[in-house]
Amino acid sequence: METSIKKNPVKLILTIALSVAVAVFFMWLAFRGLNFGEIKGYFAKANYFWVAVAAVFGILAYWFRAIRWNLLLEPMGYRISNSNSLWTISFGYLMNLTIPRSGELARSTALYGVEQVPVDKSFGTIILERIVDLICMMGFLLLTFIFKYEAIFAFFNHVTQSNDSSAQSSNFWIWLILTVGVTGAVLFFLLRSALEKIAIFGKIYKIVDGLLQGLTSIFRLKQPVRFFIYSFAIWICYFLAAYLVCFSLPETSAFGVADGFFIIVVGTLGMMIPASGGIGAFHFALKVGIGALFLSEGKSFEEGAAVGLAYAFISHTMQLVIMAVMGFISIPVLAKSRSEALRKRTLNTSEKAS
Repeated sequence: METSIKKNPVKLILTIALSVAVAVFFMWLAFRGLNFGEIKGYFAKANYFWVAVAAVFGILAYWFRAIRWNLLLEPMGYRISNSNSLWTISFGYLMNLTIPRSGELARSTALYGVEQVPVDKSFGTIILERIVDLICMMGFLLLTFIFKYEAIFAFFNHVTQSNDSSAQSSNFWIWLILTVGVTGAVLFFLLRSALEKIAIFGKIYKIVDGLLQGLTSIFRLKQPVRFFIYSFAIWICYFLAAYLVCFSLPETSAFGVADGFFIIVVGTLGMMIPASGGIGAFHFALKVGIGALFLSEGKSFEEGAAVGLAYAFISHTMQLVIMAVMGFISIPVLAKSRSEALRKRTLNTSEKAS
């Protein structure tokens, strides 16, 4: 990763600039039409005890994710320490604050440094994790449709009502990318025997093979029940970390569990947008989301939007603090683990040589 950055400083600068521009754009959307003085008023009367309790569940989700990752690596013959798993995950989240989606590769690279798990294989399991997480998020979306369908429709109507042409354009490019991707994948595997004889394609095939081993590790799980339990626990922690923050504001303290389902779905959608750390996109999503909740209950959308932005700042700041603290702690911890791992490998090599 460091080598890639050194070789492509312009690309790195452009990537960071683009993610910052996306964040600024969505932050502008979030503040548009609202009075910042009014938003500050919500912070003054917030009960931060509930934010602290929510943060405990946010950190607990890291630990459950670390153990679950170990379960995915196990079928490929790698048994890593839960500690190294936790700190590499923390380091990956820290990297996501700088360059969107860079954390996944940083996490795999860091794990290789301390546990010698090939990057392609661990990266495959991370992609698999994202698929499992998407399925879990869809479960929350289903619950939201069942219990808060009015809010869902109000949310999507507000987001898309002035963006029909851009939505059609986005759909075209999505389908084009999917078509090209699937066609390329099919041709690659049909012609792989011939392509493997070409050096560059041989290397590509080895990388793809490693990714596939990681992606299919779920079918070879030695402890599938534990994997399901930890996946469930991760998203329960995510839900509680999002829902408990509602109790910090008088205007959202009466929200029920179904409202919590809606909030975690909207917040997750906001975090999917490629802005550094979800800054701006998360705030805009919650502004519109809680505004839609208020609207579905016969209240003012504008009032809900102001409350939603205040909630977003409190919740997102909590997440940023967790990411930053855990991430910065991970740097010296991983450096020490890497030095110890290197020393052990050097010692083993010396013993074999003698």
